[in-house]
Amino acid sequence: MITVEHLTKRYGPHAVVDDVSFRCEPGTVTGFLGPNGAGKSTTMRMICGLTPPTSGGATVAGRPYRQLANPGREIGVLLDASAQHAGRTGREALALAARTMGVDRRQVAAKLDLVGLNAAAAKRRVGAYSLGMRQRLGLALALLGDPRVLILDEPANGLDPEGIFWMRGVLRDFADRGGTVLLSSHLLREVEAVADRLVVIGAGRVVAQGGKDDLLAGTGTLVRARDPRALRLTLDRAGLPATAGTDGGLVVRAEAEAVGQAAADAGLVLTELRPAGSGGLEQLFLTLTAGTSTKEAVK
Repeated sequence: MITVEHLTKRYGPHAVVDDVSFRCEPGTVTGFLGPNGAGKSTTMRMICGLTPPTSGGATVAGRPYRQLANPGREIGVLLDASAQHAGRTGREALALAARTMGVDRRQVAAKLDLVGLNAAAAKRRVGAYSLGMRQRLGLALALLGDPRVLILDEPANGLDPEGIFWMRGVLRDFADRGGTVLLSSHLLREVEAVADRLVVIGAGRVVAQGGKDDLLAGTGTLVRARDPRALRLTLDRAGLPATAGTDGGLVVRAEAEAVGQAAADAGLVLTELRPAGSGGLEQLFLTLTAGTSTKEAVK
Protein backbone atom coordinates (compact mmCIF):
# COMPACT_ATOMS: atom_id res chain seq x y z
CA MET A 1 0.00 0.00 0.00
CA ILE A 2 1.18 3.50 -0.88
CA THR A 3 -0.58 6.45 0.74
CA VAL A 4 0.12 10.03 -0.36
CA GLU A 5 -1.55 12.78 1.68
CA HIS A 6 -1.51 16.48 0.76
CA LEU A 7 2.02 16.22 -0.61
CA THR A 8 3.47 19.62 -1.57
CA LYS A 9 6.89 20.70 -2.77
CA ARG A 10 7.85 24.32 -3.35
CA TYR A 11 11.03 25.82 -4.70
CA GLY A 12 10.74 29.43 -3.58
CA PRO A 13 7.33 30.69 -4.76
CA HIS A 14 6.97 27.92 -7.36
CA ALA A 15 4.88 24.87 -6.37
CA VAL A 16 6.19 21.87 -8.29
CA VAL A 17 3.77 19.56 -6.46
CA ASP A 18 0.65 21.11 -4.93
CA ASP A 19 -1.52 19.24 -2.39
CA VAL A 20 -1.34 15.83 -4.09
CA SER A 21 -3.20 12.94 -2.46
CA PHE A 22 -3.86 9.39 -3.69
CA ARG A 23 -3.63 5.72 -2.65
CA CYS A 24 -2.23 2.67 -4.41
CA GLU A 25 -3.82 -0.56 -3.20
CA PRO A 26 -2.33 -4.08 -3.07
CA GLY A 27 -3.13 -6.14 -6.15
CA THR A 28 -3.26 -3.14 -8.47
CA VAL A 29 -1.15 -1.24 -10.99
CA THR A 30 -1.66 2.51 -10.73
CA GLY A 31 -0.70 4.56 -13.78
CA PHE A 32 0.73 7.95 -12.78
CA LEU A 33 0.36 10.28 -15.75
CA GLY A 34 1.02 13.90 -16.64
CA PRO A 35 2.88 16.18 -19.09
CA ASN A 36 6.58 16.93 -18.70
CA GLY A 37 7.08 19.20 -15.71
CA ALA A 38 3.76 18.20 -14.11
CA GLY A 39 5.44 16.98 -10.91
CA LYS A 40 5.39 13.20 -11.37
CA SER A 41 9.08 12.52 -10.75
CA THR A 42 9.20 14.93 -7.81
CA THR A 43 6.22 13.17 -6.25
CA MET A 44 7.87 9.78 -6.65
CA ARG A 45 11.13 11.08 -5.19
CA MET A 46 9.25 12.39 -2.15
CA ILE A 47 7.55 9.03 -1.65
CA CYS A 48 10.99 7.39 -1.71
CA GLY A 49 12.54 9.85 0.75
CA LEU A 50 14.91 11.38 -1.80
CA THR A 51 13.30 14.83 -1.83
CA PRO A 52 11.93 16.36 1.39
CA PRO A 53 8.37 17.67 1.02
CA THR A 54 7.45 21.21 1.94
CA SER A 55 4.30 19.82 3.54
CA GLY A 56 2.24 16.66 3.56
CA GLY A 57 3.67 13.18 3.55
CA ALA A 58 3.70 9.70 2.08
CA THR A 59 3.88 6.22 3.57
CA VAL A 60 4.62 2.74 2.27
CA ALA A 61 3.02 -0.09 4.25
CA GLY A 62 2.05 2.49 6.85
CA ARG A 63 5.49 4.04 7.39
CA PRO A 64 7.55 6.78 5.72
CA TYR A 65 10.24 5.37 3.46
CA ARG A 66 13.05 6.69 5.65
CA GLN A 67 11.68 4.76 8.64
CA LEU A 68 11.78 1.38 6.89
CA ALA A 69 14.46 -0.78 8.51
CA ASN A 70 15.42 -2.46 5.23
CA PRO A 71 13.69 -0.50 2.44
CA GLY A 72 14.75 -2.82 -0.39
CA ARG A 73 12.80 -5.67 1.20
CA GLU A 74 9.63 -3.56 1.34
CA ILE A 75 9.72 -1.42 -1.79
CA GLY A 76 11.48 -1.79 -5.12
CA VAL A 77 12.41 1.50 -6.76
CA LEU A 78 13.47 2.35 -10.31
CA LEU A 79 13.63 6.11 -10.79
CA ASP A 80 16.74 6.40 -12.96
CA ALA A 81 18.06 3.47 -14.97
CA SER A 82 21.47 5.16 -15.25
CA ALA A 83 21.97 5.45 -11.49
CA GLN A 84 24.44 2.54 -11.31
CA HIS A 85 28.22 2.50 -11.03
CA ALA A 86 29.37 2.35 -14.64
CA GLY A 87 32.51 0.39 -13.72
CA ARG A 88 30.71 -2.56 -12.14
CA THR A 89 29.30 -5.47 -14.07
CA GLY A 90 25.60 -6.16 -13.93
CA ARG A 91 26.21 -9.20 -11.72
CA GLU A 92 28.41 -7.17 -9.36
CA ALA A 93 25.76 -4.46 -9.01
CA LEU A 94 23.16 -7.04 -8.02
CA ALA A 95 25.53 -8.96 -5.75
CA LEU A 96 26.41 -5.80 -3.82
CA ALA A 97 22.72 -4.91 -3.43
CA ALA A 98 21.96 -8.46 -2.28
CA ARG A 99 24.66 -8.24 0.37
CA THR A 100 23.38 -4.85 1.55
CA MET A 101 19.80 -6.12 1.87
CA GLY A 102 20.72 -9.52 3.29
CA VAL A 103 19.30 -11.36 0.30
CA ASP A 104 20.45 -14.88 -0.63
CA ARG A 105 23.09 -14.53 -3.38
CA ARG A 106 21.26 -17.17 -5.40
CA GLN A 107 18.63 -14.52 -6.06
CA VAL A 108 21.14 -12.62 -8.18
CA ALA A 109 21.15 -15.27 -10.89
CA ALA A 110 17.39 -15.72 -10.57
CA LYS A 111 16.65 -12.03 -11.09
CA LEU A 112 19.12 -11.72 -13.97
CA ASP A 113 17.30 -14.59 -15.66
CA LEU A 114 13.91 -13.04 -14.91
CA VAL A 115 14.78 -9.76 -16.62
CA GLY A 116 16.46 -11.39 -19.60
CA LEU A 117 20.12 -10.53 -18.94
CA ASN A 118 22.11 -13.62 -19.91
CA ALA A 119 25.53 -14.68 -18.61
CA ALA A 120 27.39 -12.61 -21.18
CA ALA A 121 25.37 -9.48 -20.37
CA ALA A 122 25.84 -10.02 -16.63
CA LYS A 123 29.62 -9.95 -17.07
CA ARG A 124 29.62 -6.70 -19.03
CA ARG A 125 30.22 -3.40 -17.26
CA VAL A 126 27.13 -1.27 -16.79
CA GLY A 127 28.80 1.60 -18.64
CA ALA A 128 28.65 -0.51 -21.81
CA TYR A 129 24.95 -1.31 -21.42
CA SER A 130 22.30 0.08 -23.75
CA LEU A 131 19.45 2.01 -22.15
CA GLY A 132 17.21 -1.02 -22.51
CA MET A 133 19.75 -3.23 -20.72
CA ARG A 134 20.04 -0.66 -17.90
CA GLN A 135 16.28 -0.68 -17.56
CA ARG A 136 16.29 -4.45 -17.23
CA LEU A 137 19.07 -4.29 -14.65
CA GLY A 138 17.17 -1.58 -12.76
CA LEU A 139 14.08 -3.76 -12.63
CA ALA A 140 16.18 -6.69 -11.41
CA LEU A 141 17.48 -4.48 -8.59
CA ALA A 142 13.96 -3.34 -7.75
CA LEU A 143 12.75 -6.95 -7.53
CA LEU A 144 15.83 -8.35 -5.78
CA GLY A 145 14.54 -7.98 -2.22
CA ASP A 146 11.17 -9.59 -3.04
CA PRO A 147 9.32 -6.36 -2.14
CA ARG A 148 5.58 -5.88 -1.83
CA VAL A 149 5.62 -2.49 -3.60
CA LEU A 150 7.19 -1.25 -6.84
CA ILE A 151 7.67 2.42 -7.78
CA LEU A 152 8.82 2.79 -11.38
CA ASP A 153 9.48 5.97 -13.35
CA GLU A 154 9.51 5.43 -17.13
CA PRO A 155 10.77 1.81 -16.87
CA ALA A 156 10.03 1.04 -20.53
CA ASN A 157 12.30 3.77 -21.96
CA GLY A 158 14.81 2.21 -24.33
CA LEU A 159 12.99 -1.11 -24.59
CA ASP A 160 12.00 -2.51 -27.97
CA PRO A 161 8.36 -3.60 -28.56
CA GLU A 162 9.11 -7.13 -27.37
CA GLY A 163 10.74 -5.76 -24.23
CA ILE A 164 7.78 -3.47 -23.53
CA PHE A 165 5.39 -6.42 -23.89
CA TRP A 166 7.62 -8.45 -21.54
CA MET A 167 7.66 -5.69 -18.90
CA ARG A 168 3.89 -5.40 -19.07
CA GLY A 169 3.66 -9.10 -18.23
CA VAL A 170 6.11 -8.80 -15.31
CA LEU A 171 4.18 -5.92 -13.75
CA ARG A 172 0.80 -7.53 -14.28
CA ASP A 173 2.03 -10.77 -12.68
CA PHE A 174 3.51 -8.85 -9.72
CA ALA A 175 0.18 -7.11 -9.06
CA ASP A 176 -1.87 -10.27 -9.58
CA ARG A 177 0.17 -11.89 -6.81
CA GLY A 178 -0.87 -9.13 -4.42
CA GLY A 179 1.83 -6.54 -5.09
CA THR A 180 1.34 -2.79 -5.40
CA VAL A 181 2.71 -0.97 -8.46
CA LEU A 182 2.99 2.78 -9.04
CA LEU A 183 3.97 3.26 -12.69
CA SER A 184 4.83 6.53 -14.41
CA SER A 185 5.16 6.38 -18.18
CA HIS A 186 4.62 8.44 -21.33
CA LEU A 187 3.72 5.24 -23.22
CA LEU A 188 0.00 5.74 -22.76
CA ARG A 189 -1.10 2.67 -24.68
CA GLU A 190 1.06 0.46 -22.45
CA VAL A 191 -0.30 2.10 -19.32
CA GLU A 192 -3.82 1.57 -20.63
CA ALA A 193 -3.03 -2.11 -21.22
CA VAL A 194 -1.66 -2.83 -17.73
CA ALA A 195 -3.11 -0.30 -15.26
CA ASP A 196 -6.14 -0.84 -13.00
CA ARG A 197 -6.25 2.72 -11.67
CA LEU A 198 -5.08 6.10 -12.95
CA VAL A 199 -3.81 9.25 -11.28
CA VAL A 200 -3.47 12.18 -13.71
CA ILE A 201 -1.48 15.22 -12.64
CA GLY A 202 -1.20 18.58 -14.34
CA ALA A 203 0.73 21.67 -13.21
CA GLY A 204 1.52 19.96 -9.92
CA ARG A 205 -2.08 19.09 -8.99
CA VAL A 206 -4.17 15.95 -9.38
CA VAL A 207 -6.74 16.61 -12.11
CA ALA A 208 -8.33 13.14 -12.06
CA GLN A 209 -7.99 9.80 -10.35
CA GLY A 210 -9.98 6.59 -10.13
CA GLY A 211 -10.54 3.25 -11.80
CA LYS A 212 -9.31 3.13 -15.38
CA ASP A 213 -12.61 1.93 -16.79
CA ASP A 214 -14.58 4.60 -14.93
CA LEU A 215 -12.32 7.40 -16.13
CA LEU A 216 -12.26 6.19 -19.72
CA ALA A 217 -16.06 5.99 -19.73
CA GLY A 218 -16.41 9.76 -19.55
CA THR A 219 -13.91 11.68 -21.62
CA GLY A 220 -15.98 14.80 -22.29
CA THR A 221 -18.08 16.21 -25.12
CA LEU A 222 -17.29 16.11 -28.83
CA VAL A 223 -18.35 19.24 -30.71
CA ARG A 224 -18.06 20.44 -34.32
CA ALA A 225 -19.15 23.71 -35.90
CA ARG A 226 -19.32 25.25 -39.37
CA ASP A 227 -16.70 27.75 -38.19
CA PRO A 228 -14.08 25.72 -36.23
CA ARG A 229 -11.95 28.78 -35.44
CA ALA A 230 -14.87 30.69 -33.97
CA LEU A 231 -15.84 27.62 -31.95
CA ARG A 232 -12.37 27.38 -30.44
CA LEU A 233 -12.39 31.09 -29.51
CA THR A 234 -15.88 30.79 -28.01
CA LEU A 235 -14.90 27.83 -25.86
CA ASP A 236 -11.76 29.63 -24.67
CA ARG A 237 -13.77 32.70 -23.68
CA ALA A 238 -16.27 30.50 -21.82
CA GLY A 239 -13.47 28.83 -19.84
CA LEU A 240 -14.12 25.44 -21.44
CA PRO A 241 -10.72 23.98 -22.37
CA ALA A 242 -10.80 21.98 -25.58
CA THR A 243 -8.40 19.65 -27.34
CA ALA A 244 -8.34 18.28 -30.87
CA GLY A 245 -10.17 14.97 -30.93
CA THR A 246 -8.55 11.83 -32.29
CA ASP A 247 -11.49 11.54 -34.72
CA GLY A 248 -11.74 15.24 -35.58
CA GLY A 249 -13.67 18.02 -33.96
CA LEU A 250 -12.95 19.33 -30.48
CA VAL A 251 -13.23 17.42 -27.22
CA VAL A 252 -14.34 19.59 -24.30
CA ARG A 253 -14.08 18.63 -20.66
CA ALA A 254 -17.62 19.72 -19.88
CA GLU A 255 -21.22 18.57 -20.19
CA ALA A 256 -22.88 18.87 -23.60
CA GLU A 257 -25.41 21.39 -22.20
CA ALA A 258 -22.65 23.84 -21.19
CA VAL A 259 -20.92 23.49 -24.56
CA GLY A 260 -24.16 23.95 -26.48
CA GLN A 261 -25.13 26.99 -24.42
CA ALA A 262 -21.76 28.67 -25.05
CA ALA A 263 -22.15 28.06 -28.79
CA ALA A 264 -25.74 29.35 -28.78
CA ASP A 265 -24.77 32.51 -26.92
CA ALA A 266 -22.13 33.16 -29.59
CA GLY A 267 -24.58 32.46 -32.44
CA LEU A 268 -22.58 29.50 -33.73
CA VAL A 269 -24.09 26.75 -35.86
CA LEU A 270 -23.04 23.35 -34.53
CA THR A 271 -22.87 20.34 -36.83
CA GLU A 272 -22.26 17.80 -34.03
CA LEU A 273 -22.63 17.74 -30.25
CA ARG A 274 -22.40 14.44 -28.39
CA PRO A 275 -20.51 12.56 -25.66
CA ALA A 276 -16.97 11.95 -26.84
CA GLY A 277 -17.20 8.25 -26.04
CA SER A 278 -14.10 6.21 -25.47
CA GLY A 279 -11.14 7.70 -27.29
CA GLY A 280 -8.83 5.67 -25.08
CA LEU A 281 -6.30 6.84 -22.56
CA GLU A 282 -4.62 9.15 -25.07
CA GLN A 283 -7.78 11.21 -25.50
CA LEU A 284 -8.45 11.20 -21.75
CA PHE A 285 -4.92 12.43 -21.07
CA LEU A 286 -5.18 15.24 -23.64
CA THR A 287 -8.57 16.32 -22.33
CA LEU A 288 -7.60 16.33 -18.65
CA THR A 289 -4.29 18.12 -19.13
CA ALA A 290 -5.50 20.72 -21.63
CA GLY A 291 -4.00 24.10 -20.79
CA THR A 292 -1.26 22.76 -18.50
CA SER A 293 2.38 23.39 -19.37
CA THR A 294 4.15 20.81 -21.48
CA LYS A 295 7.51 22.38 -20.82
CA GLU A 296 9.92 21.12 -18.18
CA ALA A 297 9.60 23.03 -14.93
CA VAL A 298 12.56 25.26 -14.19
CA LYS A 299 13.73 25.10 -10.58
